[in-house]
Amino acid sequence: MSDLGRALLPELFSTQHSSSEAEFSVLLQVARVFGLKGSIMKLKQGSFLWYLYLDKLYCLLSVRNVKALVEYFHLLDVHRKNTLNDVLFYHFLHHVTDLTRNQITVVFHMLDWNAAGEIGFDQFYMLVCILLAQENHLEEQFLFRHSRPVFELLDLDGELKIGPDNLYMYNFLFNIKKEQLRDLYYNFDITGDRLLNYKEFKLFTIFSMDKYQESQKAEKEKKNEKALLQKKVAQVNESQRESLLGTKQFESISNYNC
Repeated sequence: MSDLGRALLPELFSTQHSSSEAEFSVLLQVARVFGLKGSIMKLKQGSFLWYLYLDKLYCLLSVRNVKALVEYFHLLDVHRKNTLNDVLFYHFLHHVTDLTRNQITVVFHMLDWNAAGEIGFDQFYMLVCILLAQENHLEEQFLFRHSRPVFELLDLDGELKIGPDNLYMYNFLFNIKKEQLRDLYYNFDITGDRLLNYKEFKLFTIFSMDKYQESQKAEKEKKNEKALLQKKVAQVNESQRESLLGTKQFESISNYNC
């Protein structure tokens, strides 16, 4: 855990909240009914996005990839308005992902925050980075690096606060585990209003990133230990093989002398 994370622990957990498990269960059930909660989104192999590379540290595309994405956006923009309407947007996401129609509609309304009926390249670029982050299992990294724009996307009403229903509705994009969603409002809702302001949401991304890095470190250490063990076993086997060969050679020489 980072020094910032440790420093914030006493302040965060000194505030106790009483929240009902039933409330979160209802939200999950509602999400499932509308097809918004299910398996993790997958990019379709061979689609355009499949060949784009997302930087693992900053979760952004390279200049070369951005240029290619701009050209792709212009190809999709058949009306030459530098925007995509809901129909074009649906066909794009249906072609490159396995998202359902309901999920695609929800994503479009999230990006079309001013209800213009269309989205521009900035929103399109943001979405592509979200999709690539999930495909490459970089959700925690993406939320940490881009907490402000993600918060603004989830703040549908423009009230500078987001509720649990917002995160449940769009969780198929960010793949936040059920336990994390529950803990998010139990432990990071410092004001106790069952809503998260940006600072509270940012704290959540910091702690999530800390936990992710710790798990990555533990996994790396486990792999190193396994590799070291395999190396030692190979050395022992080689030593035994050489010893056996030496014994056989000695027996052959002894038999020859006899």
